[in-house]
Amino acid sequence: MKKIIALIVAVLFVFAVASVSIAAEEKKAAPAPAEKKAEPAEKKAATKVMSVSGEVAAVDAAAKTITVKGKKADVVIAVDDKTLADVKAGDKVTAKYTTADGKNTAKSVVKKAAAKMEKKAEPEKKAEPMKTEPAKPAEKKK
Repeated sequence: MKKIIALIVAVLFVFAVASVSIAAEEKKAAPAPAEKKAEPAEKKAATKVMSVSGEVAAVDAAAKTITVKGKKADVVIAVDDKTLADVKAGDKVTAKYTTADGKNTAKSVVKKAAAKMEKKAEPEKKAEPMKTEPAKPAEKKK
């Protein structure tokens, strides 16, 4: 019985040593894929989408840009012809844009809804429950 246990322990020891040596060989090959993973991370940083909400301070048709007055600072964003035609100074917008080579390029520019009507509709009056009289007991026949 002791010989069988000793044999099993010896076999497990051989497998443990073999797995450690295989793992060490795989670590040597691992740096090459790690370099490839670094490149997409740089691309993701360049394509990060940012957002700004505020009033359009200026529209420059020649440069095809709009300037949005945000809470923190003014942001100059390059837009396409369709957006340039739709947006004018004074409009309230929310713009999503990316930054590449120091230039902000619009992904989307959405005008905010027009101001709500100043006059609020009068609240509806609730119908009053009908007043009913308690039922009278039926008369007995004699």
